[in-house]
Amino acid sequence: MRLFLHRLKKHIVFTTSVATDIAIFVGLVLILGLGSSWYMVEAGNRLTTVSKGPWIMWPSAGRKNADPYTRAHFARRGTLALSTEVARTYSARTDSDGAGLHSSCDYAISGEDLNNRWWSIAVFDGSGKLIPNTLQRYTYTRDTAAINANGTTLMTLSRDVGPGNWLPTGGAGRLVVIFTVIDLKPVALTVKANDEQQTLPTIRRVTCR
Repeated sequence: MRLFLHRLKKHIVFTTSVATDIAIFVGLVLILGLGSSWYMVEAGNRLTTVSKGPWIMWPSAGRKNADPYTRAHFARRGTLALSTEVARTYSARTDSDGAGLHSSCDYAISGEDLNNRWWSIAVFDGSGKLIPNTLQRYTYTRDTAAINANGTTLMTLSRDVGPGNWLPTGGAGRLVVIFTVIDLKPVALTVKANDEQQTLPTIRRVTCR
C-alpha cells in the first residue's frame, strides 16, 4: 500500500510539473506573440516602415495593397492616411539625437524647401491630438511659412511665444511632429521620395526647463 501511494505521489508530482511547464510555455508564447504583434503595429519594422533620422514613414499607407500591419497601425490610431501614391507622411517622436520630444523643451526644426512639392509641418501631443492654444496655431505649410532667401526654413517649438515660424507646445507632455509632403505629379514618386528622404528636416533640442 505504501509503495502504491509513493508511486501515486510521484506520478501526481510529475504530472503537475509537466502541466506547469506547459502552462508557462503557453503563457510565454502568448506574451511574446502579442508583444511582437503590438510592436509591429505600433512601431513597424524595416519591412513596413522607412526611417531617416528621427522620421518614420509607412510607405504602404493609404494603398489598396497595404500590408496588414500598416492597416492595423492607422486603424488603431483612428487616422485616415493619405495614399503614398501622391503623398508621404513622416512622423517624429524624438529629436535628431534620439531623445524623446517633450513640451518641457524648446526645439528648432530646420530644413530645405522642396521644389514643386507642397508640404506641411505640425506638432501634436503624444496621442496625436491637437495642442490647444489661444492663437489657434497648429501648423505651417509651404504657403504660410516664412522661407529664407536661400530656400531654407526654420520652425521653433516651445511653450512660450516666439518669432517667425513658431508652434506652441503648451503643457502637452510628449510630442509628435508630423511632416507631410504632397506631390501632384506621382509619375516620379519613387525618385522624388528617395531624394526627399535625404533632405528631411533636422530636429534640434535648444533648451529644457
